[in-house]
Amino acid sequence: MEWWRSAVIYQVYPRSFADSDGDGVGDLPGVTGKLAYLADLGVDAVWLSPFYRSPMVDGGYDVADHRDVDPVFGTLSDFDGMLAEAHKVGLKVIVDIVPNHTSDQHPWFQEQRRDQYVFRNGRGERPPNDWQSLFGGPAWTRVADGSWYLHLFDPGQPDLNWRNPQVRDEFDAILRFWLDRGVDGFRVDVAHGMIKAEGLPDLGRNTVLPYFDQEEVHEIYRAWRKLIDSYPGERMTVAEVFDSEPDRVARYVAGDELHQAFNFDFLEAPWDPAVLRGVIDASLEAAGNVGAPTTWVLSNHDRRRHVTRFGGGLTGLRRARAAALLMLGLPGSAYVYQGEELGLPEVLDLPDEVRVDPQWIRSGGREPGRDGCRVPLPWEGDAPPFGFSPARRSWLPMPPEWAAATVAVQRDDPDSMLNLYRKALRLRRPAREFAWRPAPDGVLCFETERFLVAANLGGSPVPLPTAPVLASSPLTDELPPDTTVWIRT
Repeated sequence: MEWWRSAVIYQVYPRSFADSDGDGVGDLPGVTGKLAYLADLGVDAVWLSPFYRSPMVDGGYDVADHRDVDPVFGTLSDFDGMLAEAHKVGLKVIVDIVPNHTSDQHPWFQEQRRDQYVFRNGRGERPPNDWQSLFGGPAWTRVADGSWYLHLFDPGQPDLNWRNPQVRDEFDAILRFWLDRGVDGFRVDVAHGMIKAEGLPDLGRNTVLPYFDQEEVHEIYRAWRKLIDSYPGERMTVAEVFDSEPDRVARYVAGDELHQAFNFDFLEAPWDPAVLRGVIDASLEAAGNVGAPTTWVLSNHDRRRHVTRFGGGLTGLRRARAAALLMLGLPGSAYVYQGEELGLPEVLDLPDEVRVDPQWIRSGGREPGRDGCRVPLPWEGDAPPFGFSPARRSWLPMPPEWAAATVAVQRDDPDSMLNLYRKALRLRRPAREFAWRPAPDGVLCFETERFLVAANLGGSPVPLPTAPVLASSPLTDELPPDTTVWIRT
C-alpha cells in the first residue's frame, strides 16, 4: 500500500510553529528544531503552509517567487536542511503549491504581462461581472488604464489565466523545482479554481459557480499526475476542494489525477451522530468509487479550531478528545493541524490592532477572520510566548492560560490530550475493511480489521461490552457521553 493511503499528516503553519531567531515569527530552522517532537508524536508526514517569498498580504498565500524562501522564514539552505532532517527521522514532507493566483508583487504582474492574468474591460464604470471576492467585496480591481483584473481573494492576489500555456509551463517547472529538491508531495491550494467559465458570465442567482470546479481543470491534474509519477518514491498530492459534493470532489482523485482531497464535509459536521454517519458513508463511497483513500480532518489554518466549534470549555475539549479517536479509527488518511494535539481552542479575544487576516480587514471587522486559529504554539514555561520564541514576543499574542496546555506540561501528564494522540498514533494501523455495527441511539459503532470503535455522541451513558485498549475519557463499566473507545477485535 502506498504510504499516503493511510498516513497521518501534520500541518505546520510555519509562522506560528517555532521561532529560532527571536523576531517573534516562526521559521524553517524552528521547524527543524521540532522535528523530533513530531516524530515522537507518531505522525508520518509534515505539510508546510507557504514559506515562499511574499509580501504576506494573506499569510504567504500571495506568492511573489515560488522558487525561493521568504527571508522571514529563512533561506533555501534552511529548507534543504529541514528536509534532510525530516527524512532522517522518518518524516515525509509536503509543501503548499498555490496555482490559482500570485501576489501582485510577482514579476509577471509587475511587468504587466496581462496575458498571464485575467484582465477584462468593465461595463462602463462597473466591473466586468458581478463576481464577489471570497474575502468580501467585488472580485475585480481597476487599474490606471481603466481595465480590471480578477482576484477571487484579496486584490493583492490576482488570478492567473490558466488558458495561457505559459502559465501551465511555469507551474510544471515549479513542481519540478521542488520535486528535484526531494519533497514528497504537494498540497494544492484552491485546487478547484484556476479555470473560469468561458465568457466569465454573471453569477446572478445561479448556484453553479462559474469560477470553480470547471471541467477543464481536470486536464491540468492529469498532466500533473504524469509529471509527478515520473519521479521515484511515491510522491503525492492533496487537493483543497471546497463547496462541492463528495462525488464532485472524488473526480479530483480519480486514478489519473490527484491522490487525495481534503474532506471538508467531515470538518464542518456538527456534533451529531446522524450527520457524522452520513458524512462518513458518503465520503467512503465517493472515494471508494474511484479507488482513492478518504481523508479525515478536524481543523486547519482556515477554520475555527474544533475544541471551540464543539462547544468550547470542558465540553469542547471532551468532544475534541472523542473526535480524535473517531477520526483516527476510520480507514484512510488523517490530517492533524498543529496544536490540536494539545487541545488548543480558538483565540476569540485577539485585540483588533493585532489582526492581519484579509478577511477581517476587507470586511471592516464584521468577519473575525482566521487569526484566532493561527496563534503560535505553547511549548514550555509559565508565561507567553511559552518557548515559542527566544524573545518575549510573538506575532500574535498568546493567552496566559495556555500555561496549562504547553507541550512540557502535557508530556508529563499521562491523561493529557498530547498523550492521547501519542497513544492513538502508536496503536493505529492501516485499515482496509469497514463495517457499521449495531449500537444504541446516539452511538456510532464500526469495526475495522484491528478495532471496534464506539463513539457516544448522545446524552446518556451506554453499556460497555468489554474493556477498551484506549478511551478518550475515564470509564467505569459504561461508555459516557462525548467519549470514544477503541476495543481490540
